[in-house]
Amino acid sequence: MMRAIGVIRKSRQERISREEFEDLLRSAGYEILAIVEQVREEHPRYNIGPGKVEELKSLVKELKPDKVVFANKLTPSQAYNLWKELRVDIIDKWQLVLEIFEKRAHSKEAKLQVELANLQYELPLVKEAIRRIKMGDRAGFKGMGEYQVHQYFKHIRYRMGKIREELEKIKAERDIRRKKREEDGFVLVALAGYTNAGKSTLLNALTGENVEAKNQMFTTLDTTTRRFKLGGKLLLITDTVGFIDNLPPFIVEAFHSTLEEIVKADIIVLVLDSSEAWPEIRRKFFASLNVLRELKALERPMIIALNKIDKVTPEDAETKKMLLKEIADGRVNLVEVVKISAKNGILEELYTALEKALLKLPKFQFFEIVVKDPTQVGKILSLVYSVGDVLEVTYNGGEETTIKAYMQSGMIRELTKLGVEIKRLQIREEA
Repeated sequence: MMRAIGVIRKSRQERISREEFEDLLRSAGYEILAIVEQVREEHPRYNIGPGKVEELKSLVKELKPDKVVFANKLTPSQAYNLWKELRVDIIDKWQLVLEIFEKRAHSKEAKLQVELANLQYELPLVKEAIRRIKMGDRAGFKGMGEYQVHQYFKHIRYRMGKIREELEKIKAERDIRRKKREEDGFVLVALAGYTNAGKSTLLNALTGENVEAKNQMFTTLDTTTRRFKLGGKLLLITDTVGFIDNLPPFIVEAFHSTLEEIVKADIIVLVLDSSEAWPEIRRKFFASLNVLRELKALERPMIIALNKIDKVTPEDAETKKMLLKEIADGRVNLVEVVKISAKNGILEELYTALEKALLKLPKFQFFEIVVKDPTQVGKILSLVYSVGDVLEVTYNGGEETTIKAYMQSGMIRELTKLGVEIKRLQIREEA
């Protein structure tokens, strides 16, 4: 097991959770030798103050860690200056997150996304190495000489281009599948939220599947989509990569094709852990909102699901629900805040909120369907019920049947193939 010393610098601009940082270190497989903390504004040369660097130098000599890991983002210059002082590998929180991603990536797409994010992270470090070499500093990069550093820089640029091409092909294939799902009348529900909130467990609870779900950070890197039924309607639910506070643009960009499932979703279910203290829930809610804002997904209908209510009292869960509703109203297109336990199958509030959200989707409209073949009536009714609600059925002397329905407009193409006549009703009728 690799051994690490963690460093946390707290300031007005950066509020960092020590507990979360330690969870990240353990998730990456590190034994934590010590955590060094400092309260001060960022020092331009080292991030932490020079006095704290000396303290850290003594700890490194004493404990002999494999790495020193900063919870703060380091500039390339700061990383080099720290390495020259400490003579041990220096990484920051985002390189730590990428190490976890490397361990969790299974599919070709996830591996490509992680590689792209790693290369985007390394690019400014290599640029800094080239700058220092020109200034006469022979520190190099990963033990490379001047020529090797220049060649590696060219390799990074080339490889990033190739990865983006491969990810575009995968994205195109996903777009085709998504379009087919829309034509088949499916509604897409995306599970989003902070890492380790219980999204995969919720997917399993809704669909009866057995997708890997563990009590650890970033279990899910590969997008998983499954079918489930809601009151007879067929829906698709997608599990997505978890968020984390201040998710940097290079990770969002690398995983954009995966996160796009959230953007394209009809409904977003934002999952939060109700067993945490309110300040943590609030912090993670706003961290999730920042990512959704960057993805331009805040206009989507959103259900906020307070998960793990089996771990709190009913009064505590209700208080947190009210507080969340208060801060969410006006910030998102809120459908409802619901209390659930994915582990124990307590999902009634979520089902009700999803039914409510479906009725508000633009793709749901009122139609009149005329079926001229009596033998097709049962099949047509079954199809309509799978993507909407039948409002009225009129049998006209056994020759033809008129069905008034509120349904997903994507089903028009499928129904037309069966030889029925479909007319969109201009006046919205009440069910």
